[in-house]
Amino acid sequence: MSATQEHRSLFGRRTVVAAVGAAGAAAALTACGGGSDDKGGSDTVEQPGSGGEQQGGGAVLAATADIPEGGGKVFAQQKVVVTQPKPGEFKAFSSTCTHQGCAVKDVSAGTITCPCHNSTFDAATGSPTGGPATQPLPAREITVEGDSIRLA
Repeated sequence: MSATQEHRSLFGRRTVVAAVGAAGAAAALTACGGGSDDKGGSDTVEQPGSGGEQQGGGAVLAATADIPEGGGKVFAQQKVVVTQPKPGEFKAFSSTCTHQGCAVKDVSAGTITCPCHNSTFDAATGSPTGGPATQPLPAREITVEGDSIRLA
């Protein structure tokens, strides 16, 4: 093979490798862009109850009547879980499990449950009560104004 043929062959390979690399990078950027409307697939996962309107504090998450006593609701978009451990007492925690970052999905009988590895958390304190998670769910700040619960 002459030096000119070798140069053409090398140039051709470089062009192909660069084109494949550029296409891969474009595909990766496309996959990372844009949001998802994943609502978590659980009956306890809710979107903002009143369209997220703002008044005073943060967005309205729900009406107090929407949070069952001894249970709660997960708000996937805001990454928060709101519970009512006792009548009229509302708590909020991050909905991201401290074990491996999955979203918690269920709140019932005073327990918040993560479906990935069955970690459980106390709905009143966010402390782990079972499973592989050893750290509590971080508290989130909410305000209760009348019958509205808002993310602070």
